[in-house]
Amino acid sequence: MNFDAVKKNLEARGYTVRVFSTGKEAADYLDAAVDGKSVGFGGSVTLDALGLYERLGSHNKAIWHWKWEDKAAARREAQTSDVYLTSVNGLAETGELVNIDGAGNRVAATLFGHEKVFFVVGRNKLAPTYDQAVWRARNIASPQNAKRLGMKTPCAVKGDRCYDCRSPERICRGLVTLWGPMMGMEAEVLLVDEDLGM
Repeated sequence: MNFDAVKKNLEARGYTVRVFSTGKEAADYLDAAVDGKSVGFGGSVTLDALGLYERLGSHNKAIWHWKWEDKAAARREAQTSDVYLTSVNGLAETGELVNIDGAGNRVAATLFGHEKVFFVVGRNKLAPTYDQAVWRARNIASPQNAKRLGMKTPCAVKGDRCYDCRSPERICRGLVTLWGPMMGMEAEVLLVDEDLGM
């Protein structure tokens, strides 16, 4: 895949961008780039598949509610970590990063409180336009995540699209679009030429 256009557009918005052929290369880069820090993790199949919690946890304080017994405490502590790692639900070629969240910890962490945020993004998350990135987040990523989590929502049962339901188990409760890195917080996007995550 040619990431030239999205890389150029992300850089024009103020992001540092690195391109990798494989997830392993991206994981190797992060393992070397983040050392001696507290590292918060957002819920991400991508990060889990790359084994980043274990790798970074060997020489950093790794904080992830997927891996800690006290999930609420992990979510709170991750909010104050030095570095935060996550992915996106959709990335527009024009440079907008789109995320949907249920508890809010993942999207909140991309907005404030860290020295640096890393977004690890597989090629399957890329969409030509902002509207298509939002559509992808709502109609592809969210139903797949609801199904993975065993939620009783129309999107999880049917697995085809967002129904804008009012289910108490709805996991898409907030949508955040980043038009650029937040003031005072460095952000780096790692583009990976593999399908990663949902």
